[in-house]
Amino acid sequence: MFRLGIAGLAAVLASGAALPALAADYVEPPVVEAPVEPVVYAPNVGGWYIRGDIDYHWSDFRGADYVLYGTDGEMGNLDGDLKGAMSLGAGIGYQVNDYFRVDLTGDYFFSADFDGSTEGFCGDVPCTSSDSSSVQAFLMLANAYVDLGTYNGFTPYVGAGIGGAYVKWDNLVNNDDNGEFTHDGDGNWRFAYAAMAGVSYCLTDTTKLDVGYRFSHIDGGQMFGYTANAGPGYDDGFNTHEVRAGLRYQFSGSNGCVAPVPYEPAPVYKQ
Repeated sequence: MFRLGIAGLAAVLASGAALPALAADYVEPPVVEAPVEPVVYAPNVGGWYIRGDIDYHWSDFRGADYVLYGTDGEMGNLDGDLKGAMSLGAGIGYQVNDYFRVDLTGDYFFSADFDGSTEGFCGDVPCTSSDSSSVQAFLMLANAYVDLGTYNGFTPYVGAGIGGAYVKWDNLVNNDDNGEFTHDGDGNWRFAYAAMAGVSYCLTDTTKLDVGYRFSHIDGGQMFGYTANAGPGYDDGFNTHEVRAGLRYQFSGSNGCVAPVPYEPAPVYKQ
């Protein structure tokens, strides 16, 4: 019995002596540091873009005055209405930052029909004439816009522009009790300005759809020449209302349509 006890104690001591050797072969598992908060990177908004637009517009004709010959400096009045018409536009601009951009645009206003009338005398008898013509224009504007923030791809904006317009009248045909008379239409450059509001929508990371309204004012100028003891005539200008749609293509920089990209660093392991 005593001899077995001595042997068992020797076995326990021997196993205890082996533990440090086993511990020396044990490798602790790697420790993973706490995850780093992701950093969001978004490209700076800015760069050059080109644009193309189409619209339907209608104009308020503000009246016209013409010289009556054979009178003591009297002026005649021409009233009338302009029909609606289409226009096409193009431009180039620069997105300065998220909230401000500028561009230079040119718009061709297709011919709009004009119907008007004058009141006067055919000989000594009062009479009313009917007048018809058409007008087309080329509008050039330097514009500035304030973008009011982007929400789910939609960016509302307001803007204003200043520039000039070349207005070309077709011949004015005048009919009254004395017969039919044709006044040569005139063309000239005039001062113009505009105000606009709308919203753009991100289609791709380079292209935006732009829909909006633009009010433009074109100053008055010579409308037609002299004939049949009347003329020249001068219109008082136009106020034009436009419903517009177009595309803006950003060919440099970023238009703000790229979603921010989260960057998460790889885990760091300690040995």
